[in-house]
Amino acid sequence: MKAIAAVDQNWAIGNNGQLLAHIPADMKQFRTTTKDGIVILGRKTLSTFPHGAPLRNRINIIFSRDPSFRCEGADIVHDIESLLDLLAGKYASVPKDNIFVIGGASIYRQLLPLCSEAVITRIEKSFEADAFFPDLDKDEQWEKTEEGKTQYFEGIRFHFDRYRKNDDPCALRD
Repeated sequence: MKAIAAVDQNWAIGNNGQLLAHIPADMKQFRTTTKDGIVILGRKTLSTFPHGAPLRNRINIIFSRDPSFRCEGADIVHDIESLLDLLAGKYASVPKDNIFVIGGASIYRQLLPLCSEAVITRIEKSFEADAFFPDLDKDEQWEKTEEGKTQYFEGIRFHFDRYRKNDDPCALRD
């Protein structure tokens, strides 16, 4: 499983339920990377999508604490155990490296221990924020394995980085 996120200099990912910046190259990388895979997200993140609808060309798995929550075109789980059961059962044929955790902050915190890699768009700017991704640079379990070329969009510097967990993540059940 992989995490994918865009973060600012302080590892912030959002403010008031919105992304910090809309960078076309980041959106393109997200679409290309996650297309035809599984995306795992929280209900609040889903509500920020156009029409609150699941992403096309992907299997959407949504975390919700509300047992009555339903969403056409998506699977709903209420805890990590249910997620692992779903991945090991219904989606067992999907390669583990084609499963992406896409947010929000609480979902990243819960599922990062199960991830082996993180695909991070580093935005070289600080934003006002209320949601954060765990700081992988300060986590001894994670190592930056790739730092992308610096790019610019409307005066914002950014690059695409990859991190790998130093040890094997918790294995998904067979």
